[in-house]
Amino acid sequence: MANIKDLGTKAAKRVVYTAARSGTIRKLALKKAIGEIYKNFILKESDHYPLKEQEDKFYMASALFHSIDRAMSTNISPQCRDALLNIVVDKILAGGDSEPKEQFLAEFGVYPPTFVTISPTKTCNLRCKGCYASSGISDEKIDFGVFDRIIQEVRELWGSHFIVISGGEPLLYKGIFDIAEKHKDTFFLMYTNGTLIDDKVAGRLAEFGNITPAISVEGFEKETDARRGKGVYKRIRKAMDNLNNAGVPFGLSITATSQNVDIVTNDKFYNFYFEEEPKAIYGWIFHYMPVGRSYTIELMPTPEQRLFMWKKNRKIVRERKIFIADFWNDGTVSDGCISAGRTGGYFYINWNGDCAPCVFAPYAVHNINEVYQNGGTLNTVLNSEFFKAIRKWQDEYAYKQPKDKKGNLIRTCAIRDHYRMYYELLKCHNPCPIDEDAREALKDEEYREKLTAYGEKIEELTKDIWEKEYLQMK
Repeated sequence: MANIKDLGTKAAKRVVYTAARSGTIRKLALKKAIGEIYKNFILKESDHYPLKEQEDKFYMASALFHSIDRAMSTNISPQCRDALLNIVVDKILAGGDSEPKEQFLAEFGVYPPTFVTISPTKTCNLRCKGCYASSGISDEKIDFGVFDRIIQEVRELWGSHFIVISGGEPLLYKGIFDIAEKHKDTFFLMYTNGTLIDDKVAGRLAEFGNITPAISVEGFEKETDARRGKGVYKRIRKAMDNLNNAGVPFGLSITATSQNVDIVTNDKFYNFYFEEEPKAIYGWIFHYMPVGRSYTIELMPTPEQRLFMWKKNRKIVRERKIFIADFWNDGTVSDGCISAGRTGGYFYINWNGDCAPCVFAPYAVHNINEVYQNGGTLNTVLNSEFFKAIRKWQDEYAYKQPKDKKGNLIRTCAIRDHYRMYYELLKCHNPCPIDEDAREALKDEEYREKLTAYGEKIEELTKDIWEKEYLQMK
């Protein structure tokens, strides 16, 4: 999530380094670390954040520290342990490299994004229903040299050591391990369907140490196979065993739909994946978005289901101390929408080099291949009028507003929660749809009406919560 550098770096370091030595001392260090972030977030009044928002940040930070503790408590490989210590803690949680960040600030007046999400290949061995990328058999892939340069520029221009890899299926990109080996000071979060993680692949991940796989699930066998194909669930459970045996900490990528909300929010789900072996260390929740293959509004969690998820996941984070981040419901932790290269945020680059503000916003005004050919950099993309317009909306809605004037951060997604505004930006800046599904969505009046109504219903359900629980002052 954005602003993770603010979650108590010194305390995190102490937990992680101690965890490598002694379980007993680790628990004492963890308790002290939680006490420190409690003082920073709860006892120290913020000029920018309402107290309730600070509280949300505290509980997520606490869950993050407990996840680090759990990862270091497992049979973790030496290389994975070192990457967690030397990259995640020393570099990412510490806020990155100060010199390029300050240079960026001096040039652009704000601090840089934290990462990019790259889908190096469109090809995939599965055909999941509603795939945002419409992945399948394809020869579309990003050139290794371009991939390499993107990572280098993230580090050199933004001072960051973090990259997210998506797909397609990343493990079908032949240079994926070469990238990890070449950029040993960068930590990669890789979203994968998990079916290709055999003993050999798990061993290589353990050897490099700087890739953590987040494996896609929709629930248990019935729900996962229904979307991903018969037999997929058994294969990914085997992948989790392989990772556990090799000492590679892994997480879950949980897709919530209107059909599985009750499954992915109940205690049985969390008991199974986070308490029984092999244990997941963290989880990311993605609400189904109506983009990509056979997009449909009906698969999105309903506004009522979304509010239910907001309540349930807050309880899981707070009571079970499991790091579960929900990009649509955790806007108070991320300071709202993080797309379009906002400070602490990101933008997306696909297999053809198209640069979109978000993985789920398939419209681009730049292509990184053309940018590089014309002598530009990642900062060229950031300075597109389309991206700047989205960041302007973010600033005016909540990000740069005083704590008593912020827009509803339970309703933060520019696409799903504010589609009327987003559609106007699309008409104004005329970005190119990156696939035919995105092109069709622009012409689909029913789609536009339903998404607009969805955001309005979310506002109706959450307005009182935001105004009475968050904006109220002491």
